[in-house]
Amino acid sequence: MLAVEVTDVARRFGSVRALDGVDLAVAEGEFFGLLGPNGAGKTTLISILAGLTRADRGSARILGHDVVADFRQARRSLGVVPQELVFDPFFSVRETLEMQAGYFGLRRNGVWIDEILHHLDRTGKANANMRSLSGGMKRRVLIGQALVHKPPVIVLDEPTAGVDVELRQSLWGFIRKLNRDGHTIILTTHYLEEAEALCGRIAMLKAGRVVALDTTQNLLAQFAGLTVRLAAPRVPAAWQARIVRQDAGMFQLGLANYAELESLLAALRHEDIAVAELALAEADLEQVFLRIMKSPAASVGVR
Repeated sequence: MLAVEVTDVARRFGSVRALDGVDLAVAEGEFFGLLGPNGAGKTTLISILAGLTRADRGSARILGHDVVADFRQARRSLGVVPQELVFDPFFSVRETLEMQAGYFGLRRNGVWIDEILHHLDRTGKANANMRSLSGGMKRRVLIGQALVHKPPVIVLDEPTAGVDVELRQSLWGFIRKLNRDGHTIILTTHYLEEAEALCGRIAMLKAGRVVALDTTQNLLAQFAGLTVRLAAPRVPAAWQARIVRQDAGMFQLGLANYAELESLLAALRHEDIAVAELALAEADLEQVFLRIMKSPAASVGVR
């Protein structure tokens, strides 16, 4: 049985086409990445899976349960950590988790709540009011709320946004453990190094469509090459098409092989372009992502 199955899902908000015929299948036990720029449709798709938004067309299932026709079972099978810091300011951390458990009809699950608090390093703050917590601490509690009913499928929507490095490492240790224990994890993140390290397969959304879907290894292999990080006032005219990213005098260019580096250096010398900094590295998932988002070509690895 598939953990998540999305078939031809479309959704519009007025004149905005948020999703345009999305098809996805996530197997049980996968660590799956859902990537895309802002406005690509990721949060809309998650909202449809969670039953917060209805699709205009198509269907979505969680462990075989239709999110509309069998909403109760679909929702019990899913835990979602949202992007937004939404919390009730009148309750403590423990009360917040206990109340969330009550929504699912769960009682006397204090042992599991204690384990969640331990793994999220919140044991010492269990009785602290939610208002007194920092943004990163509130995000930990949101993760705890998503896990309190032990859902087999967990969606993490930008879970480490605004979180310090130490917490990020401990959080991923906990999430990896949940995945090893059999939980299906679906992750959206703008920290692409996280997706590269954690996800076995990745789907990339662009303008409401899936434009890439394959294993992380295959995506990296398909776009294997080199990346030049160049600090200069401009890039030679013949190399403009190779720019994958540009930010205030810093350019990142894609190379097919090491031999092309000499061609780039020759072009820089020929046009008398001063180089302040130059670094060379193998392409990583961030570069793959940028190339796919920039390319007008057909979908990559989508079947």
